[in-house]
Amino acid sequence: MQSNKLLFFGIIIIAAVIVAGMFLARSLLVNNDPIILSVLYSTEKDAWLTDISSGFAGSVNGRPIQLEFEKMGSREIYLSVLDDSRQPDLISPASSLQISILHDQTEAEAGTPVVNMIGAEDCRSVVSTPLVLVAWQERAEALGWLDNPDADMWEQLQSAVVNPQGWAAYNHPEWGFFKFGQTDPNKSNSGLMALLLITYDYFDKVTGLSTADIIADEYAQWFKEFGKFTTVGDSTGTFMQEIVAFGPSKYDMVAVYESTAIEQIENAAGRYGELRVYYPPATVLSDHPFCVLHADWVTSDKADAARQFIDYLLSQPVQEKALALGFRPANPNIALDTPDSPFNRYAANGLKTDLPAEVELPSGEVLNTLINFWNRNHR
Repeated sequence: MQSNKLLFFGIIIIAAVIVAGMFLARSLLVNNDPIILSVLYSTEKDAWLTDISSGFAGSVNGRPIQLEFEKMGSREIYLSVLDDSRQPDLISPASSLQISILHDQTEAEAGTPVVNMIGAEDCRSVVSTPLVLVAWQERAEALGWLDNPDADMWEQLQSAVVNPQGWAAYNHPEWGFFKFGQTDPNKSNSGLMALLLITYDYFDKVTGLSTADIIADEYAQWFKEFGKFTTVGDSTGTFMQEIVAFGPSKYDMVAVYESTAIEQIENAAGRYGELRVYYPPATVLSDHPFCVLHADWVTSDKADAARQFIDYLLSQPVQEKALALGFRPANPNIALDTPDSPFNRYAANGLKTDLPAEVELPSGEVLNTLINFWNRNHR
């Protein structure tokens, strides 16, 4: 009897040791290392992402998500993916214009696009800001824009820029020539947005822009004159800083993001008069999509981590911080006209909560044609 008891307890002890060993082995096999999520984003979002990134605490299968950021220009982002010089998991150029180019080009080359278009769960806009024209108030008054807010701004702008009389044609010879600035579409998203709106406006439409439109001889001739007298730069922020710092001696008007204008309006107060913000008759949004790449290095865990981070960016506290910096939140629960909103604070400078109709987003092929058109015809 005693030997049977000893045998029984021995079996229990052995079983317990085996079970404990199994749990120990399993725990050793579980990967608790963090998931490194590589995020390549455009510079306009830097202050916002820097501010809110520390509050993100996601995890996938028990593994914490660690964010690894790198910022660069929007065109550089999609070119770096195309030439394999970067292997990010999540990209965020300034707008869907770059996503359209990347989608169409990779689909044409490989048969499968490396990103989904905006609207998919793994490619979503998180904030937006339209392109606007920022001018000194007295210059806008001389052009008649304060009295005629529905004027064809691009046509009037082109006429003012190319007029050999300069401001003398508007009864202000002391102002010299009309000085307009925009960024280079090869280097900055705002330059591509401006070029797109100018082109749509020339053909008097908001949809269906085609390659045939862009290469039309009449348009090329019209644009060449405009381009000869337009100052071109690399950075949207630089234009806004310089119009504030140097006043109308350097720029009468610049094409920038609405959020960039909001950032600098207060700094302009009391320098050279008031800065005014004008919205073109049709708009295009810098909609800041965050898109997961469909690439070999993006594991299912990384894709899940990326979607969690996008959800975090769309959460109300994070979106409210974006609004404070001048972005339009993608979260529909956040109003633009609250008392402490910059849209309310700078309404006297022309800021509006309602926007004109958006132009249709062209295909990647048409956008590449537009950039090539600029390179051929801008001097």
